[in-house]
Amino acid sequence: MEINKLQGIIESILFAAGESVSLNRLAELTDTDKHTLTEVMKIMAQNYDADDTRGITLIQLEDSYQLCTKNELYGYVQAMNEKRTRQTLSNAGLEVLSIVAYNQPVTRATLEFIRGVNSDGALNRLIEMGLVDEAGRLDAPGKPILYATTEEFLRVFSLSSLSELPEVETPAPEQEQSEDDEQDYTQENMGIL
Repeated sequence: MEINKLQGIIESILFAAGESVSLNRLAELTDTDKHTLTEVMKIMAQNYDADDTRGITLIQLEDSYQLCTKNELYGYVQAMNEKRTRQTLSNAGLEVLSIVAYNQPVTRATLEFIRGVNSDGALNRLIEMGLVDEAGRLDAPGKPILYATTEEFLRVFSLSSLSELPEVETPAPEQEQSEDDEQDYTQENMGIL
């Protein structure tokens, strides 16, 4: 199939979908192999970004693609909506979202253990906003629900995949104890001394 025609077909599918479409689904619909589609998607994304007269761009969300408004034009689209509802996250919401993003899939109990406080409200708000969703159940007693970030999380934070999350620096211990001190402390707590 001619590249220009394939680009037109892909563009119409993505436009009509209004949300991301997986590479597998695009391959099925266009009867094209995934390697060729990936190359065509790269060309399309470059063309959208290079053309200042276009109001849309093609974004990749892990193994899916979506047509979106260019960032610099978002204000015009937002002004079109009569309701201006700006959704913000509380500090608790940001903490929970960070824990989920870096430890997913994660249970509610793990979230609360890491934070040290109940996280029900913040977790429910993130689910309402579509940033976090259920990702199955843990194979453990009680089968607790696992939570993970969603495509909306990637979209909101302009990430193509979770591998683009910034590295987390773990703080170095302030003072290291010698092994003898640790052994004495352990024996003392165990009632040996």
